[in-house]
Amino acid sequence: MTKKISRRSFIKKGSVLGALSVFGGSLFDLFYTRSFGRLFAGEAPDISVVKGADYFNNTIKAVEMLGGMKRFVAKNAKVAILPNSQRNNPGVFTNPEIVRAVIRMCKQAGAAEVNCLTWLPEKIWADTGLAEAVSKEGANLVVADMKDESLFNTVPVPKGKALKEAKIMREFYKNDVFITIPISKDHAGNKFTATLKNMMGLNSPQSNRTFHKKDWSTNPDSIAFLDQCIADLNTILEPDLCIVDSTQFITTNGPFGPGKLAQPQEIVAGTDRVAIDSYCCGLLGLKPQDIFMIGKARELGLGEMDLSKLTIKKVMA
Repeated sequence: MTKKISRRSFIKKGSVLGALSVFGGSLFDLFYTRSFGRLFAGEAPDISVVKGADYFNNTIKAVEMLGGMKRFVAKNAKVAILPNSQRNNPGVFTNPEIVRAVIRMCKQAGAAEVNCLTWLPEKIWADTGLAEAVSKEGANLVVADMKDESLFNTVPVPKGKALKEAKIMREFYKNDVFITIPISKDHAGNKFTATLKNMMGLNSPQSNRTFHKKDWSTNPDSIAFLDQCIADLNTILEPDLCIVDSTQFITTNGPFGPGKLAQPQEIVAGTDRVAIDSYCCGLLGLKPQDIFMIGKARELGLGEMDLSKLTIKKVMA
């Protein structure tokens, strides 16, 4: 089902937190704790990781490890989800099975609506198989015309160091809960994209262009400016849950591909964008301190990039 955006006045976004559900499962747990304390039974980790080939069920497992979707989605809530639907080359878009699993969990938690937001053409969603996944699970594909600036709200960025205002999809503010579902992969210029950069999918293309100077992929100063803009944008967009597709992704020629593929087969979930990106960049052989965007987001108080201070729980499926 495709839901086109109307021009009704926007409704301010409210955050909804449901009751914490009890985790239970039968997979063999491989614990590793990068913290000074122990991971006690029943305590949600900072990051959950499920590794294996069943991406649908592994996504469900990763969320269960955090306490279950009812922790994030209350009954009758309207949920906005933001997959990455970049292109149809392998390893550049969020796997449809992961999106299916997220929609189903939201529905089972009692969500009144699940809305997949995008300003990319619907054809791209069809070519990647994402449109079919959205339709089969009974969610709405909400497509904003990227050329119609009236469909985006001008939003100030008070904490922004480089970005002073953004243009956010109006439809976003009609939802109660926000779940981002990016893919981790290579990116020209800043070399890595996942949760932090995925926020550009809510900002208008015209506004996103101001992030990019002419030499944004080669000049370190221009790359730093791009990454500062991304970090600034994240100060006004806060996901309630992040679920990253690190199953198969490009390690070269990003973000559109085609490129060399890596296949860690990992689903990574949590609430701290900086922490998750710090973990996921390691799957590309990178260190968090090598990615300007991650460091700048940490400086803005958006999360923890030191993995030694985090509790990470990993299971093999």
